[in-house]
Amino acid sequence: MSLSRLSIALFCALPLGPALGHEYWLSPENYQVEKGEDIAVNFRNGENFSGAAYSYLPGKVTRLEVIAGGETRPVTARAGDIPALQITAPETEGLVVAVLETAPAIVTYTEWEKFLSFADHKDFPDAAAEHAASGWPQDRFKESYTRHAKSLIAVGDGRGADAAVGLETEFVALSNPYAPEFDGRMKVALTYQGEPRADAQIEVFDRAPDGTVTVTLQRTDAAGEAVIPVSAGHDYLLDAVVLRPAAEADKVAETPNQPVWETLWAALTFHVPR
Repeated sequence: MSLSRLSIALFCALPLGPALGHEYWLSPENYQVEKGEDIAVNFRNGENFSGAAYSYLPGKVTRLEVIAGGETRPVTARAGDIPALQITAPETEGLVVAVLETAPAIVTYTEWEKFLSFADHKDFPDAAAEHAASGWPQDRFKESYTRHAKSLIAVGDGRGADAAVGLETEFVALSNPYAPEFDGRMKVALTYQGEPRADAQIEVFDRAPDGTVTVTLQRTDAAGEAVIPVSAGHDYLLDAVVLRPAAEADKVAETPNQPVWETLWAALTFHVPR
């Protein structure tokens, strides 16, 4: 790879922070493939279900794998790969689940209003009061964030079921949108540290075949589950965020570079066939 191409690949591998580009998701080039065909999945970061594709860098990723037929297959990628995930589809038809977890990254808030806007957008009404009560600065404070993404891909008939895979926060698809019996109601569970997240906000991004994106909000029930109406021919991104004080946030006075907040972003993408 030439120096110029390497520079471009490294630039594209740098994930934007939450203050610049909110959602981060797995974006298959094709959600439905046949046995033995290529599966190519981009890492995307942006807003309103639109964003740039980022290349693979080993130091940024802690977990990258696909799960098919109950078997987990780690994905080997090369630095600079775009799409970041490239494999050959299994020779057996069924549901394939792509899984990504990223290493922590840091964003610095230089404007208090941006943090307030983010906390309001992601439904954390007590964040400002907790921040003030903790005595944290309102200028140039840091947040650590990680991404926990899954995507549902159909090989052939796409039959099968998703399951919890042990991400710190994750969506688990309780419906299979590729199944012939799918009724247009996508049921999902949302977890944090293996436990249901009750009464949590889910942001639903719905992209129609003409590229139009509609954004709606849903909430999980007491069991941490939600049922989301979906439409044939559309792509979907589900997004949910955990906001918590960072480890050792109480030491920020002595260590100014210490993050005070930590966010964990769960994402799930899928397509609903016509």
